[in-house]
Amino acid sequence: MASISSSKVLALGALIFSFLVTYASCARPVNFTASDFTADPNWEAARATWYGAPTGAGPDDDGGACGFKNVNLPPFSAMTSCGNQPLFKDGKGCGSCYQIRCQNHPACSGNPETVIITDMNYYPVAKYHFDLSGTAFGAMSKPGRNDELRHAGIIDIQFKRVPCNYPGRKVTFHVEEGSNAVYLAVLVEFEDGDGDVVQVDLMEANSGYWTPMRESWGSIWRLDANHRLQAPFSLRVTNESGRKLVATRVIPANWAPNTYYRSIIQY
Repeated sequence: MASISSSKVLALGALIFSFLVTYASCARPVNFTASDFTADPNWEAARATWYGAPTGAGPDDDGGACGFKNVNLPPFSAMTSCGNQPLFKDGKGCGSCYQIRCQNHPACSGNPETVIITDMNYYPVAKYHFDLSGTAFGAMSKPGRNDELRHAGIIDIQFKRVPCNYPGRKVTFHVEEGSNAVYLAVLVEFEDGDGDVVQVDLMEANSGYWTPMRESWGSIWRLDANHRLQAPFSLRVTNESGRKLVATRVIPANWAPNTYYRSIIQY
């Protein structure tokens, strides 16, 4: 059997690494060293990768570990990202908005783009790691050079937290599949401002008191009751800044699973 030269082995290893960086998903192990990138005082340093289709939303129609639906459509419009733990925050970072920009690659425009955390990144390549949709990664490029930037694989970026803004949208609740007379699970989305949710409470019809819901996963909150729940339901939402909003009787008496209920409230 012919031997393989060490130079060929090294070249093959580099090719495999490049493929994994560019085409794998949020849940991928990658070894890394700390970046020597120095951030602007108003921004923080991070690294970015991308996954999924080059012009896709990561997952085609859902938000992975956050539970958001149709992230390829407005208002998310595929400008989405997985975040590692300091960004995902055990699900309480779901819906948070960040501006990102890159400057250290010839294809970078340097212009800020806004992305929304919709998924969890389990294997970060830096202290702060945005695993972006192909669309969001390419959006940081100069015109016509998005494919060139995506081929870079891992790049240094800068980021900062910014308020979310969903023009014309109100806070929306989706009653999840599997909800029934004694169990209710609700996805909360489209919160302006902080964009995230740290607590949801439910008030049953004519009860006069709030019952805390538990975070199920991502931005989905649930109530496991020991009695038949009495609708309509009011929901109280608390964001990271501690601001509370009350959606009165937002889920009607004739509610059904797998249904959206739009409130008239917004931060």
